[in-house]
Amino acid sequence: MSLADFRKNITIEVRDEAGKPAASYTVFSCWVSEYQALPDLDASANAVAIEYIKIENEGWEKAS
Repeated sequence: MSLADFRKNITIEVRDEAGKPAASYTVFSCWVSEYQALPDLDASANAVAIEYIKIENEGWEKAS
């Protein structure tokens, strides 16, 4: 992986209960600093699998 393309700008869209866009944010020069993989899945268990990432950035702005 080239470090020249390591950081990316991303857009985060927040949606309401009907699925319509409620807010939008542009986040600049992002990179993942922490990652936690899914836990071991057990077909006989009643559990929720959650994946976790922590994103660092160099700034953000609310889009219109």
